[in-house]
Amino acid sequence: MLAAAKIIGSGLATIGLAGAGVGIGLVFAALINGTSRNPSLRPQLFSYAILGFALTEAIGLFALMMAFLLLYAS
Repeated sequence: MLAAAKIIGSGLATIGLAGAGVGIGLVFAALINGTSRNPSLRPQLFSYAILGFALTEAIGLFALMMAFLLLYAS
């Protein structure tokens, strides 16, 4: 019973990875949109996009870490 609860809980915790994937797609879609509207701002927009990518990816890694903690801790 406890093993099944661990597996279900870790599976539910990985749903956050789908949100991270969508967020990364939105960040780079906004980069492409902004660059196509004003190409001269590309360096500044790219640095903002990399920052947004890193923050969004961190949320996905936190979700993955929680899944592993639920699955393998005690």
